[in-house]
Amino acid sequence: MKFADKIKKARLDKDFSIDKLASLTKISKKSLISYEDLGSKPRKNNLRKLADALNVSVTYLLNDDETDEQKNIVEDMFLAEAHDKFGAKGEREAKDVLHNVSTLFAGGNLNEDAKDVFYQALMMVYMDSKENARERFTPSKYKKNKTKK
Repeated sequence: MKFADKIKKARLDKDFSIDKLASLTKISKKSLISYEDLGSKPRKNNLRKLADALNVSVTYLLNDDETDEQKNIVEDMFLAEAHDKFGAKGEREAKDVLHNVSTLFAGGNLNEDAKDVFYQALMMVYMDSKENARERFTPSKYKKNKTKK
């Protein structure tokens, strides 16, 4: 199934109108229509907003052959949270962590529930480590400015 079809199907499965999806995602109706009718692909930020609003994974939306709407959704959430908290660099680092960790599963048979538990724990450790590093290594003059905002 093509990207445009997946967006439309997921929207209709949720019983969302174009207006409702636009309201939820803060993506213009014109853009949403172009995704569904013309098959144009959104920017990364909008792709993530669509996946979140429709409760499907980015992997599912981008891969025409993927039929599992939840494929890699835990990883998507991890990367989104890393980006939200630590910017593009934090997301790249998180993606590297996921890539390196995925080699642990190579050749093994770990069920999806066990992988989800593992990734949840990994996410918590990564986020805690980044927060601790931010607290420890951010100069105090920047900490004061951040708390005033």
